[in-house]
Amino acid sequence: MNEITRVLDDIRAGTAGAAELLPLVYDELRRLAAAKLAAEKPGHTLEATALVHEAYLRLGHEQQFDHRGHFFAAAAEAMRRILVDAARKKRSAKHGGDLNRLDANDVSIVAPRPNEDLVALDEALDAFAVLEPQKAELVKLRYFVGLTIEQAAEALGISPATAKRHWVYGKAWLYQRMSGEAPHPEDAE
Repeated sequence: MNEITRVLDDIRAGTAGAAELLPLVYDELRRLAAAKLAAEKPGHTLEATALVHEAYLRLGHEQQFDHRGHFFAAAAEAMRRILVDAARKKRSAKHGGDLNRLDANDVSIVAPRPNEDLVALDEALDAFAVLEPQKAELVKLRYFVGLTIEQAAEALGISPATAKRHWVYGKAWLYQRMSGEAPHPEDAE
């Protein structure tokens, strides 16, 4: 009898808990999740690890499995349902509907036309600096100096993750301002 089947039997008999099962099945569930995600369209926001954890939680501790194959079939079905739920959620108008997801690193700040837009960009940056000085400084380092996220983060004494968040926020704020929409103060992080 293999170890997984033995633990499933022990769980059914009440002599073991579900916590003993996860370490035995984790790698195989991760491979199953990676295979399921590989079949999805590009740009999916779920990762294999998150899919495994969500599926394991959905399997529940009270559910009984007859054998190893029964457990993995239930896990695959749970993963399928999670992916279907995510697809439905993503398709809803509340979560973007038919809008296409863009990677924040692929979107650039609105390129100013010579002279007049450079003045508008400078004014927008000045307004941004009053509200968010560190974020404005990061935008200046990235946009005008040409530093990478890591270099700008080091220059400002912040983590690269924080710098990425500031960069995304700063681009969005400036885009709104440059396109004529007034960013709201409550939009700040």
